[in-house]
Amino acid sequence: MTGSIVLFTTAALIGSMLAADKSLATLPLALLQLATMLTTIPAAFLLKRWGRKLGFIAGVLVGLSGAGLGSYAVFSGSFVLFSMATILYGIFNGFVGYYRFAAADVATEAFRSRAVSFVIAGGILAALVGPELATRTKDWLPVTFAGGLVTIVLLQILTLLLLSLVDLPPLSQQKHQEHGRRLGAIVKQPVFIVAVLGSMIGYGVMALLMTATPLVMVAVHHPFHTAASVIQWHVLGMFTPSLFTGYLIARFGVLTIILTGIFFNGLCVAINLAGTNAPHFFGALLLLGIGWNFMFIGSTTLLTEAYTPTERAKTQATHDFLMLSFVAFTTFLSGRLLSDWGWAVVNYTGLVLIAVALIAVLYLRQRLALYPKQIERS
Repeated sequence: MTGSIVLFTTAALIGSMLAADKSLATLPLALLQLATMLTTIPAAFLLKRWGRKLGFIAGVLVGLSGAGLGSYAVFSGSFVLFSMATILYGIFNGFVGYYRFAAADVATEAFRSRAVSFVIAGGILAALVGPELATRTKDWLPVTFAGGLVTIVLLQILTLLLLSLVDLPPLSQQKHQEHGRRLGAIVKQPVFIVAVLGSMIGYGVMALLMTATPLVMVAVHHPFHTAASVIQWHVLGMFTPSLFTGYLIARFGVLTIILTGIFFNGLCVAINLAGTNAPHFFGALLLLGIGWNFMFIGSTTLLTEAYTPTERAKTQATHDFLMLSFVAFTTFLSGRLLSDWGWAVVNYTGLVLIAVALIAVLYLRQRLALYPKQIERS
């Protein structure tokens, strides 16, 4: 996570520095999200075939290659090579998404939401370290931002060392009902649809607003270290609630927590529209992070109600494929909207998406109130 935060803090600015057409500044990040999306399904089945440990190591090796290529691209001033590097890093992220599912799969049902939360809570350390590394390494090497990419290389090597020391339990194998229901039957469930919409919109709105924020801040003459601090507070908002999100889900219910995340995202948009002073960015991005946390962990927990153990791989892969497809779209859309229409339109777009999520969750809540057994898998 730390390496990803270093990259997300600097990638749009690197894209703007290298691209002749400034509206393409967020294209490398969009390609990263696209590559992540395209990797989710093959990654799920590679982890099943090779085992978690070998599969995760293979993903890190690809990420290491991407970080190395990105360093070379910045030194050589090549936008094309930097875009290729983010594609490789996106493939790595396609494997990373399954850490949370690995935790959910080995946890008891009562502990499952907290297990997912604790894995995601690893981002607290990343929030403290990532933006600080981005700031301190910005001018570390002769070419601006190259030091951050070299730092990501070192972090990938550290990840390999950590994985070599961890004993990851194998994926459980079922002898009977090997394939479970057809995927079409699974995705038609209201619980699956709402879980996917919650993840897509929670993650998509976060990408839409977060990607544009450093560009807007630099454009209105805030220094880079202030933009990095805003990203730091945003990432703290993303991951710190993970220490208690699982408890809140168990206490108040998963739909209530998703609705709370939607509310925080709405407040974020309102603050962004109120002004472009530093406190506006700090407050808005902090709320955006908290909103993402509640929507993402809540939706991931809700998704576990949509499948049986034999249906796990294809359901999880389909969920992440749809979610990350949308994130790739909103990441690219962010730069285009900002360049052509401005910061206000970026936020109004986010507000429309938030409204769609709100309607979907309220629909499911009403449906479950009328038909309490609807959430059961059948």
